[in-house]
Amino acid sequence: MVTILFSVLGIICIFYLIYFIRDFIEHRDNLEDNSWWKLSTIGFVTNFFDVLGIGSFATGASLLRIFKQSNDRVIPGTLNVGYTIPVMLEALIFIKVIKVEPLTLIGMIISALIGSWLGAGIVSKFSEERVQKVMGGALIATGVLMTLSQIGLIPSGGNAIGLGGGKLVFALVVNLILGALMTAGIGLYAPCMVLVYFLGMSPKIAFPIMFGSCAFLMPIASIKFIKEGAYNRKASMAFSTVGVLGVLIAAYFVKSLPINILTWIVIVVVFYTAISMLKAALKPESEEVEEVLDY
Repeated sequence: MVTILFSVLGIICIFYLIYFIRDFIEHRDNLEDNSWWKLSTIGFVTNFFDVLGIGSFATGASLLRIFKQSNDRVIPGTLNVGYTIPVMLEALIFIKVIKVEPLTLIGMIISALIGSWLGAGIVSKFSEERVQKVMGGALIATGVLMTLSQIGLIPSGGNAIGLGGGKLVFALVVNLILGALMTAGIGLYAPCMVLVYFLGMSPKIAFPIMFGSCAFLMPIASIKFIKEGAYNRKASMAFSTVGVLGVLIAAYFVKSLPINILTWIVIVVVFYTAISMLKAALKPESEEVEEVLDY
């Protein structure tokens, strides 16, 4: 079963890379005027955190905005396109290492994929103001979930490595919704981890489910963003390349890190970015000041 998953993922990866690289080459003379160094650093750091379970979407959105490396409107597409290849690599690592019952793993992957396909077509056409409102609210929700996890108010899970019956149906429905929300730049990790814990599965099971779901849904969603041109090409290429290095170092060379401290720092940054996005969305048009590069 793992071999079949890897084979399908490999085919999807090849198809996606062809589509992404072709679009990048076609627009290579009209790339955004932002910094390769800043983007590469953001890509490395966020993908490094991703492997540790902190997540890359909230941190990526925050850093892109803080360092003024992307227009708010295209941040959801940039996150999906830019993190697709690193997440695929993460999925290969964790699906191979951690055992999950095939029906649960494949079912949740497929449901997330369907959700992303439905969501990307809608989100790619959102206005900047709507993106700011959606992402601002979503980042607050993510920050709350991360905080609850940090202080131990989220269920600690059980020992199950799979689901059945009503629990499985519930998990599939929720993961479909989370897949759709991914296309709005809302990370799947925190809510998926809560879902896994709530249903009594082993905490470690969250990793192959999270990475597997994202690895299959992100290429599908990203192709829609690429088709609409609703993403930052330069940022996405930096995340896709340098980000892989961050994944490899975090997965194979890091033995111990103060994850608890790092997570609290991320939570603070997430709340800061959420508030700034909501303030920008609510600011009267006559008072708006351009705070990010105009692409």
